[in-house]
Amino acid sequence: MANTSSAKKRVRRDERKTATNISRRSRIRTFIKRVETAIETGDKDAANAALKSAQPELMRGVTRGVVNKNAASRKISRLSRRIKAI
Repeated sequence: MANTSSAKKRVRRDERKTATNISRRSRIRTFIKRVETAIETGDKDAANAALKSAQPELMRGVTRGVVNKNAASRKISRLSRRIKAI
C-alpha cells in the first residue's frame, strides 16, 4: 500500500487513467464489432462504411497509447481484406 502522499496521488491518477483506457478500449471494440457484423451479413457497403468509422477510432487509440500501432494496422488490414472478399 502507498505510504507517501505522492504515491497515494499516483494510485489515484492510475485508477482514473485505467478507467479511461478501459472505456476507450471498449469503444474501439464496439466499432470493430460493427464492422464484423456487417461482414457476416454480407453487406459490403455497410461494412465499408463501418470500417471508415472504425479506422480513425483505432488510430485514436494508438495515439492515446491504448492500442499498439502495429496491432491496429493489422486489425484494419485484416478487416479490409475480409470486406474485399465479400
